Amino acid sequence: MSFSKETKSELCNANIFKKEQKIAQVYGMVLFSKMFSNNNISFSTESRPVAVLYAQELSSLTNTIVDLNVKLTRRCGETAFYILSVPDTNDCSKIFDFFGHSKNQINLRINRANIDDDECIKYFLRGVFLVCGNVTSPTKEYHLEFVVPHKKLAYDLETIISEIREIDIHPKTVQRKGSYVVYIKGCENVTDMITYIGGQMSAIEVIQNNIYKSVRNNVNRKTNSETANLKRTALASAKQLEAINIIESQKGLGYLPEELREIAQIRLEYPEYNLREIGAALQVPISRSGVNHRIQRILKIADELSEQ
Repeated sequence: MSFSKETKSELCNANIFKKEQKIAQVYGMVLFSKMFSNNNISFSTESRPVAVLYAQELSSLTNTIVDLNVKLTRRCGETAFYILSVPDTNDCSKIFDFFGHSKNQINLRINRANIDDDECIKYFLRGVFLVCGNVTSPTKEYHLEFVVPHKKLAYDLETIISEIREIDIHPKTVQRKGSYVVYIKGCENVTDMITYIGGQMSAIEVIQNNIYKSVRNNVNRKTNSETANLKRTALASAKQLEAINIIESQKGLGYLPEELREIAQIRLEYPEYNLREIGAALQVPISRSGVNHRIQRILKIADELSEQ
């Protein structure tokens, strides 16, 4: 399974508890799917989790019928291709109206009434990524993109990503084979984007690969002992980042006491730092053992949240 498919599977398994968040995610999926109009709503994908989520959530939310058909293709071996559609044009019109779109509109644009707060934007972008997003394996390069069928819709997406306050990402848009590609490059940007939409484990894999690449590029000028230490730091860092992302996704970093929150923020910003470097970067520097004690408290909090 490709890294992009793995990321989408992780996102499909993420829970949603509020109706407005579900609306935002489903809206992202239908608006950026192959066809979204007053009389034609359809979508195709090679990801079974995405197909099932699309069909179930759209049908449940709008009380309409969504057909799901499977076609086998010979591309890259025998691959299942999932084709989804809303067969009844009255249902198409109902869905179109549900999301606040008019059959008389000339250009398809994002209706921000469906994503009226910062939290909903996360779920909206998750839905967009599920239907038209791709992320390259971090073993090759750091590249995430959205393939959008309409020009103004692509620029709306570029704008909404640029406006996110939690992350500092400024995507670019290019035209490719009749579609418009909104893309993000760079390890930090790709990691931030994946984390923002809920793919914490996939983001950790990107970070791990980045650390491993850094180790590999420097191995010729480092001793075996130094390389081993860096690898241990990378593995420890990945575990710590996973714990911090669990806390951030469930409670927010504000849930942590100030002294732990400062440690968590430095670890997120500098995943390559060892404990001594983290201690030196604090406003009030502390020893390596002091940093380790605080990190152990963070790991314990994450374990407790995971068990709830």
